[in-house]
Amino acid sequence: MRKLTVFVATLGVAALGIAIPTAAHAGPGCNANWNSHGRDGNVRAWDGTDCGGSLLGVTPGNDPSWGDGFGPFQGSDADSASSVMNSGFIGGKDVVAFYWRDQPDSTSYGCLSPGELYVDDLSRNRFTNDANMNNNIRSHVWVTASACAAGSFIS
Repeated sequence: MRKLTVFVATLGVAALGIAIPTAAHAGPGCNANWNSHGRDGNVRAWDGTDCGGSLLGVTPGNDPSWGDGFGPFQGSDADSASSVMNSGFIGGKDVVAFYWRDQPDSTSYGCLSPGELYVDDLSRNRFTNDANMNNNIRSHVWVTASACAAGSFIS
């Protein structure tokens, strides 16, 4: 009887391993980038997944238009991000709100908390207007967590 109980328990654990998906593993590019910069007060964005490809911009401030000729993000940076990082300092306005439009508004955004560190593939995330975030960010602003609606946080 004991062998049967052990067998059934083992079978149950094996079945759970098949039925419950494992968490996605972060890419080595974003991990390496985080390890080289740490919490330095900036937001970063890349045109490739896993913090790869071209670095679009780095800034401790806001940028209301990634496609204009001013600020840390310019020209073709708009609608080009496929991965982003929040290495901002903890406290106060420590969440980065990424927007689907220039001149940020409250109708279409996604928030990256400092605890999440980065998103290595934006194609898994959607703005609050349900548009896919990959290659669709046009601006960003540092905000408090309370400025982000439930369900607006990205990962």
